Amino acid sequence: MTEFSINISQMAWPCVLALAWLLGDILNRVLHLPRISVYALTGFVLVNLFPDYLSPLDNHSLVLLANIAFGLMLFEFAYRINLRWLSLNPWVAVTGLLEAGATFAAVYCVALWYGSTQLMSLSLAALAMSSSPAAVLRVINEQRSSGQVSERILHLTAINSVLAVFAFKLILVYGVMQAPGDLLKASAQSLQVMLVACASVLAGTVFGIVLPTILRWRGRQAQDSTLGFAFAVIVLVALTHATGLSPILATLSFGLVARHRRISLGRTQRNFGVLGELLAVVLFVFAASTLAFSQVLAGVMLGGLLLVMRLGSKIIVTTLLAPVSGISMRKGMLSGLGLAPVSVFLILNLEQPNKLGMAMTNEWYALVAMTLILEIAGPILTHLALFAAKETPEEMEQ
Repeated sequence: MTEFSINISQMAWPCVLALAWLLGDILNRVLHLPRISVYALTGFVLVNLFPDYLSPLDNHSLVLLANIAFGLMLFEFAYRINLRWLSLNPWVAVTGLLEAGATFAAVYCVALWYGSTQLMSLSLAALAMSSSPAAVLRVINEQRSSGQVSERILHLTAINSVLAVFAFKLILVYGVMQAPGDLLKASAQSLQVMLVACASVLAGTVFGIVLPTILRWRGRQAQDSTLGFAFAVIVLVALTHATGLSPILATLSFGLVARHRRISLGRTQRNFGVLGELLAVVLFVFAASTLAFSQVLAGVMLGGLLLVMRLGSKIIVTTLLAPVSGISMRKGMLSGLGLAPVSVFLILNLEQPNKLGMAMTNEWYALVAMTLILEIAGPILTHLALFAAKETPEEMEQ
């Protein structure tokens, strides 16, 4: 009987991943739901129904695959970012800074009003600024959308995600400084945060310089670019995990440098082809499977309130600044709506307070609840925004 149970455990995760892929494909064809929403819902439901057989955080292979998938998506996401466009139209960058700042202020005030401590309110506000690069990129690629709204969603997501990373790290250091007698520890952590950030960016930059050089030297840049960049991202993610660096900053830097060194990726398939499709299932099932139903239930009230404040702030700012940045207010509103996904990026940061000894309270449960809601509903809202902006191929033909 014991042997039979062990066999079930070994089969559980492959079956869950296969089922998630199948359901995602069926519901995408029938109801036009984004596949990643179905992946997330499948992972959350099955893991909470069968926790004895499905424990994602104890499965190191699954965690490594999810991190590699996230790294591949961040690289491709950064490769799509055009810094020259931001210099030609600085109002896009201004919009990104203001919508992130407005989100921070709105969530911070609401959390304080709800009775949260100052440190907890600051942490919630910092994390709420971010949008999910992985979810946004997947939806845009899946819909094959292109146009002003698509590009603005990508660039605004990049801006507010980078701001969220730095703000959250600084707030964690601020939290340590508030503890009596820990000034030396706080100073050491501040220095560590700066060094880790700089080293992560440096590692990504080195990869962005070295790999294209190798491809040019081999003379098979067009043929090998997809495989070469995929292996490079895998090595970079493994390196950052082994050395304690930030895989987010490293892979984003890698993608930005690769693009702006004018490396041709003409044959590179979107989402890294079949490899990317497979790892995307792993990533979004894994992300949702780390959220417990009891935590979601405990924080659903505050989480819903924070969700409204977060999305409302982004939509208001992008709508009001749309005319000066060159698009209609309607497209500005749709750009703000498309920033709804927040899941994977938040989940990766949810472990930080535990590592630093901060208690998991009802406010963190609110963040968990907001994360789950947006992991499922966020890609659907982005899909609707692109559809309403008529930037999907079907709408363009009409």
